[in-house]
Amino acid sequence: MSLLTVGSVAFDALETPFGKTDKIIGGAATFITLSASYFTKNNNLVAVVGGDFPQAMIDILVSHGVNTDGLQIVPEGKTFFWSGKYHNDMNSRDTLDVQLNVMADFDPVVPESYQNCQYLMLGNTAPAIQKMVIERMTNRPKLVMLDTMNFWMDSAMDDLKTVIKMVDLLTINDEEARQLSGDYSLRKAAKTIMAMGPKTLIIKKGEHGALLFQGDRLFFVPALPLENVFDPTGAGDTFAGGFIGHLAATDDISFENMKRALVYGSAMASFCVEKFGSERIQNLTQADIKARVQEFVQLAHFDM
Repeated sequence: MSLLTVGSVAFDALETPFGKTDKIIGGAATFITLSASYFTKNNNLVAVVGGDFPQAMIDILVSHGVNTDGLQIVPEGKTFFWSGKYHNDMNSRDTLDVQLNVMADFDPVVPESYQNCQYLMLGNTAPAIQKMVIERMTNRPKLVMLDTMNFWMDSAMDDLKTVIKMVDLLTINDEEARQLSGDYSLRKAAKTIMAMGPKTLIIKKGEHGALLFQGDRLFFVPALPLENVFDPTGAGDTFAGGFIGHLAATDDISFENMKRALVYGSAMASFCVEKFGSERIQNLTQADIKARVQEFVQLAHFDM
């Protein structure tokens, strides 16, 4: 089934213990759509970039089957830019610079050809934009999934709580879950957050895996121990793309299938961190993904 992703397509400048980059291609929607492209071929994008965004990167998205009819290009504008530095543990980072540029006035236009998309992925961006997209869909999708972060909890909590009421599934990390709910226990936090609207919640725990909550049901997928982690930027978005990409491909939103989707999302995220930016997830094969998923299966499988 068809997938619509809305979010940022951006430039990143990164520094980690393993190296440093100048401007490279980043943005939530970039990672989500690239990741989802390995699962569903009806993959649609709504985003905005400036005239400085390279056509070569748009061509990469198109080569992955991403429909870029909804990608707005502002010729006189500059593309969203983020710069950050990761600490030695790779779990914490400092934001060095943020330039909203064309994102500051982003007015998401959902093309008519996207209106029947059955799966909607709202990548991390301003809650007001996420709400606008939901309201501009002629028909409500079968599943609406939202990603957000602590920045919006600090600066736009009322808007965030409004849009959270409108979605089926929310994905955030453990620190954000505690901030949003006011509960330290993640099980308590999950109940509090699901009472806000979403029936399903994913809490990401970085190198410690991911938790899936729905009602009283709970499922956990560990993270795969990797020899080298070069850059965690985009890992959460890549996870989201693999997760919703699998749901769209199978058109099955049962809890059992979401458990499988959690494994696929985790597998895709494990590829992302192995190189800077989106480089690693641009050239995967189905054999690569199948082998990585089997590593996850073996990691957690045992008989009683």
